[in-house]
Amino acid sequence: MHWPDIMRETIPMNLLHAAVLGTIQGLTEVLPISSSAHLILVPWLFHWPESGLTFDVALHLGTLIALCLYFWRDIIELVANFFGVLSGQGMDTAAKRLPFYILAGTIPAAIVGKTLEAPIEEIFRKSPALIACFLIIFGLILAYADTTGPKRWRMDRITLNSALIIGLAQCLALMPGVSRSGITITAALFLGFNRETAARFSFLLSLPVVAGAAILKLGHLVKHGVPAGEIAPMLIGIGTSALFGYFSVFFLLRLIQRSSLYPFVWYRLFAGSGMLAIIYFIS
Repeated sequence: MHWPDIMRETIPMNLLHAAVLGTIQGLTEVLPISSSAHLILVPWLFHWPESGLTFDVALHLGTLIALCLYFWRDIIELVANFFGVLSGQGMDTAAKRLPFYILAGTIPAAIVGKTLEAPIEEIFRKSPALIACFLIIFGLILAYADTTGPKRWRMDRITLNSALIIGLAQCLALMPGVSRSGITITAALFLGFNRETAARFSFLLSLPVVAGAAILKLGHLVKHGVPAGEIAPMLIGIGTSALFGYFSVFFLLRLIQRSSLYPFVWYRLFAGSGMLAIIYFIS
């Protein structure tokens, strides 16, 4: 009997699963190591049952809460500048243009996500080896961007073109193993932005995407109702993903002020290689 089979028999679906998966979501949605890869690979590894729509809503709501709590000042400023421009104040500063650049950068991911999310998810949920390979490949690309990118520009140098390029890169995050924050930070580094700007713009760009996903899934949940027995796991998922998501944002933005992104690169290489070893030599 393989050890994953033992885990399947001894750990039924319970509140522990909710806490573990909520923690994973909070950490990996924010850090450039791919939340979707971990949320697919961890249950696959331990033979846990599918989490379902209710828990998907919990994870997205938790992440959204974390981002809103950390960036509440930025959000207020973005909303004020957005409506200020609409009221005729003009777009004469970088701060006033930024909310429109974020919206523009969100459009590619929204279109691609609406049309391709379901088939992509169906393909990759059945291919843990491919997910592990993407962890490695896009980790190496992140390392190359972090090493070679000029890292000159700050947030005031964001333009419509750069926002669209980063937004197009975000579309790749539909593939588990890529990482939304990882690929957008990578794209920003290639464009010449410094690490802090790349990470901060990545988080701000993710706000509409995460909010849209949470609202869409919440609408489905309201329509079908919360199944009996899933309220407690849902609340635990929201709480853990929000808590660890908040501290992950804090950790990443502090880390890159004094260090490179290589700790995440090494983690991706180790995790991807370890999963391939399990897939081909153990399971």
